[in-house]
Amino acid sequence: MALSSNVIGAINFVAMLLSIPIIGAGIWLATEADNSCLKILQWPVIILGVLILVVALAGFIGGFWRIPWLLIFYLIAMLVLIVLLACLVVLVYMVTIRGSGHPAPSRAYLEYSLDDFSGWLRRRVRSSYKWDRIRSCLSSTSMCAELNQSYRMAQDFFNAHISPLQSGCCKPPTECGYTFVNPTYWISPINTAADMDCLQWSNDQTQLCYSCSSCKAGLLANIKKEWRRADIVLLLTLVPLISVYLVGCCAFRNAKTEELFRKYKQGDPYT
Repeated sequence: MALSSNVIGAINFVAMLLSIPIIGAGIWLATEADNSCLKILQWPVIILGVLILVVALAGFIGGFWRIPWLLIFYLIAMLVLIVLLACLVVLVYMVTIRGSGHPAPSRAYLEYSLDDFSGWLRRRVRSSYKWDRIRSCLSSTSMCAELNQSYRMAQDFFNAHISPLQSGCCKPPTECGYTFVNPTYWISPINTAADMDCLQWSNDQTQLCYSCSSCKAGLLANIKKEWRRADIVLLLTLVPLISVYLVGCCAFRNAKTEELFRKYKQGDPYT
């Protein structure tokens, strides 16, 4: 029993360590400007990581101090958390499977369309109530101002690999035919009927294309890239976490078997 209990404690220490990359992934998402404005994935990831840490700590204590009810709590709670983590990994993969940029003539950066993304993601930005808050958050960042500091000439800007968020929010769509003055100031559109975003564009530095569908699409493209990275971390953590849990289950079963055998040798198998 002592050996099996020590094994359970040791593997739960490993489970505690595995909670760190999960919490780290959530904190990383929270530090990214687009995710801090949208606020969907980071808190579920952080909360799930903290819960895994707490439950693993309970298993660690229950293993080394041989507290059966705490071990049973660990086995049940960790199973639930593993299922939730697996569901989250699958959800993130499914909602980010669609959505990519489209090349524009004589441009190195890509253009983005809202219809290319999953319906689940589109609903997060489609309503005016939600987008007003997100737009206010995005416009308070320096992402567009940074373009003016980096690119002075039109050709330099056209050859730049700017982020999806900058492409969608800081400039008008290429098909509108605006003339470049600087990355956030454009004049004389050729075809304002090409896209509704052509009419939404404003040279007011607080407005720009933050009301455009292309800005929403650029945000989702940025989100997709970051969520995919976080999803890889979650998946790489999920696999060893499942392995650790299975080892813990075997150790717990062996501990119960040893305890029953010990009681049987003492002549009282039912107590």
